Amino acid sequence: MAVKNPMTSEFLHSAYGGESMAHMRYLYWEQVAEKEGFPNIARLFKAIAYAESVHANNHFREIGVPTTDVSVTAGGIFGNGKTVDNLQGAINGELHEVEQMYPVYLNAAQFQNEQGATRSFHFALEAEKIHADLFKQAQAAAREGKDIKLSAIYVCPVCGHTILDGAPDHCPVCGAKKEIYKKF
Repeated sequence: MAVKNPMTSEFLHSAYGGESMAHMRYLYWEQVAEKEGFPNIARLFKAIAYAESVHANNHFREIGVPTTDVSVTAGGIFGNGKTVDNLQGAINGELHEVEQMYPVYLNAAQFQNEQGATRSFHFALEAEKIHADLFKQAQAAAREGKDIKLSAIYVCPVCGHTILDGAPDHCPVCGAKKEIYKKF
């Protein structure tokens, strides 16, 4: 079902563009981290790129109508080719979403009683909080010339919830079962 309110629709389009760009940026930065000898940071970028595609798909589904609108938000900075700097770009983008973008979008969707958009924005907001923290951990390791220590990364394909080393029995954000988490 398409949203009724133009403001929420505009926010969904903006969020869709931002998440799509984050997905592609993180896939590129995955390659940089791999080349610099950080295979676990590369996996982290890959896993969170997948989570960002979950968010983009949720937003696109809530838009609900074909669109020819190609306008999107800038969505952050592009690093200078170094993993530490790329991680800062990722941190900046995630914190922008957590501290500014999604709280406003979520508030508007709730106010306008747009239940699907509310759900989509909530899922993304909760996952982005985790992503920012994971990128900060990875950056701290990379600054010391080390890779982040982890055995696996699990991402919920419903909401993008991301967790290291083991999926929970049920997603704390959307309630999805452990078995559907994607492992990286």
